[in-house]
Amino acid sequence: MASNRIGRINEEIQRELSALLRTVKDPRLHGGLLTITHVDTASDLRTAKVFISALDKSRERDMMKGLKSAAGYLRRELGAALQLRYTPELVFIADDSIEKGAHVLEMLRDPTVVKPANPANEHIVLDEEE
Repeated sequence: MASNRIGRINEEIQRELSALLRTVKDPRLHGGLLTITHVDTASDLRTAKVFISALDKSRERDMMKGLKSAAGYLRRELGAALQLRYTPELVFIADDSIEKGAHVLEMLRDPTVVKPANPANEHIVLDEEE
């Protein structure tokens, strides 16, 4: 039962933070696309790990510094938006799972890397290969 509640809280924090990121005035956060991929809140609601993916990997370090400096503002605004006893302390972590997933998909589409599971099906031509 408690894990379901934590799951709902994680979703709410992710939704609220996504909206709040647009209001942050730190110049390090503007001009790049940030995505909150996942939120993991501790069971005591004291801390929340916020996993962030940046589209521009060259600016990711500066963006993480900007998020760290804006953490107090984001926590205060989050506390006003959510009705929780404790507003969790936000810990931002760089997440490269989207990049890894894209790499795996690229490898799966490469016929030199992935061979057909059944050699009898090698004669089948997919629509994309025509």
